[in-house]
Amino acid sequence: MSTTGGIKVFSGNANRALTQEICKDLSCDPGSATTDRFSDGEFNFQITENVRGADVFIVQPTCPPTDAHLMELLVMLDAFRRSSAERVTAVIPYFGYARSDKKDRPRVSIGAKLVANLITTAGADRVLTMDLHAAQIQGFFDIPVDHLFAAPAFIGHYQDHKLPDLTVVAPDTGGAERARAYAKRLTSEDGSPATLALCDKRREKANVAEVMNVVGDVKGRSCLIVDDMCDTGGSLTKVAAALRDAGAARVHACFTHPVLSGRACELLAESEIERVVTTNTIPLRDTACREKKINVLSIAPLLAKAIKSIHEETSVSSLFV
Repeated sequence: MSTTGGIKVFSGNANRALTQEICKDLSCDPGSATTDRFSDGEFNFQITENVRGADVFIVQPTCPPTDAHLMELLVMLDAFRRSSAERVTAVIPYFGYARSDKKDRPRVSIGAKLVANLITTAGADRVLTMDLHAAQIQGFFDIPVDHLFAAPAFIGHYQDHKLPDLTVVAPDTGGAERARAYAKRLTSEDGSPATLALCDKRREKANVAEVMNVVGDVKGRSCLIVDDMCDTGGSLTKVAAALRDAGAARVHACFTHPVLSGRACELLAESEIERVVTTNTIPLRDTACREKKINVLSIAPLLAKAIKSIHEETSVSSLFV
């Protein structure tokens, strides 16, 4: 679909700081709109500039409070569709409900598919997202989905801040492919290739996991746990403890989406993990998180490049690494 109008980037209330960074990289101003709420809590959205024929990008991660931010996204999509925007792209750095991607228990919803249907029905022409919890969620949409990865930001960071005797660790068997991709591109402080290990983890119920075994040699090595998100912090801290019990010299961790609900920041601060690196797909809940060994990388340049490519109808495949 070729667009004839100009590019316009709008933001909901979920992550305005990220939108500002994206606009700075694109050398444009954020779109003008009201994003307040009525006294009863309903989202009151109005576009306050002309968007007829424009190529619109709405930046809105569906992070906690997930339902409120999801509803904001749907209302905004509907408003732009009714305002004759030529194309509307939902830029969702963090896709909520992604853990509900299959019917693995009786009488449960496939929430990710429901959300995909809602976004499409509300008026999205395409979706730009990052590090989905399950890659198959792309198939839940009947519109184009550009699925980016935060790996370039993390790999660049650890190439500049190399760890000695590096072993990349998958926190569960499902993350083995991600960990292997990192291990192939990272080296230890002395230039030797990174090795790979994984944890055998069993999850009895939501947000409760038990680490059974560490597969791979981690004794005396610097372990880097890589994951797509951290919610309660329980699973990540248990993996770190298991690695230390297996003889790891030091433990670092990186994950794309800092959900960090409940006591997650406190758990990470008290854990065996020396340093955590994450991104700004989700704003940190409070500044205290930054003070508790958490370093935040910006993925705004990556999203800006993708938005520019989508607008100019050029390939974004170079960003899928």
